[in-house]
Amino acid sequence: MKLLIADDDPQLVRALRITLAAHGYDVIAASDGAEAVTLAAQSHPDIILLDLGMPRLDGMEVIHALRGWTRAPIIVVSGRTGSADKIDALDAGADDFVTKPFQVDELLARLRALARRVTPAREATDSVVRFGDVVVDLAATLVTRGGSPVHLTPTEWRMLEHLCRHPGALVTRLELLREIWGSDQVTDSGYLRLYMSQLRKKLEREPGRPEHLLTEAGMGYRLVLG
Repeated sequence: MKLLIADDDPQLVRALRITLAAHGYDVIAASDGAEAVTLAAQSHPDIILLDLGMPRLDGMEVIHALRGWTRAPIIVVSGRTGSADKIDALDAGADDFVTKPFQVDELLARLRALARRVTPAREATDSVVRFGDVVVDLAATLVTRGGSPVHLTPTEWRMLEHLCRHPGALVTRLELLREIWGSDQVTDSGYLRLYMSQLRKKLEREPGRPEHLLTEAGMGYRLVLG
């Protein structure tokens, strides 16, 4: 799998190149935003790791440029910790956000999750999603837990379906609000918290300590399989 790293920190790029190559990734690197856009157009990477604070073009400009022609997953890797930066990046089209400094194992796990999304065979054929003792049949719109059917409301189903179609990936609150209510005018994420609470009661072994339907504070939700 081809991976583009765009970061102006040469030591970090060198360390990531060595680590990711050791895990089987074909790594290319850009030291500024303009070079990142050029390399992406030339090499068509499967996944992009992108810093926000870069010369020539900053990370936000790169996201906007890339989203004009590619849906390759973008993970923002940045030292910016403010929730506004995270939300802006995710709303612009990034798929995930990792704050520096980070654990390499966490980054690898997020890369594996996104890699599953860009595998054509999975996207084309896998209509059944499993986590814990739950089976979600997307084609049949059927949910079972421990072999017994689970009744979901239409809104609960739409929320779960969208998470199931992006397993392991961060799904932002804005994305879910648009998916469920179909309007940018709906901004109250309290609705999402309510429906997520109901989904956890129906699908999690311990709703108060979820293992699969996880909240990413200030950003959105993530479905963890397994």
